[in-house]
Amino acid sequence: MLKVVIVILMLALIASLGSGFYFLMTDQGDKNKRRTLHSLGVRLALAIGLAAVIVYGIATGQLGHRNPWDVGPEPDASQQSISE
Repeated sequence: MLKVVIVILMLALIASLGSGFYFLMTDQGDKNKRRTLHSLGVRLALAIGLAAVIVYGIATGQLGHRNPWDVGPEPDASQQSISE
């Protein structure tokens, strides 16, 4: 569930970036239109939300590295001699 929220927030960030670019190109020189500024604010809020969700996921253990090439921490030398 947490990964779905992260993907949705990332897609929303990309959509906000695209809308900001569109507003920047269409509102050139018009000082009364602040749509680009509002798009930046939305993008900033989405980025903070995404960072908060990722920190929450790591803190609760729902997110982590589960790579097949990462065997995890190696045991200490004292633990190896006991187990052998």
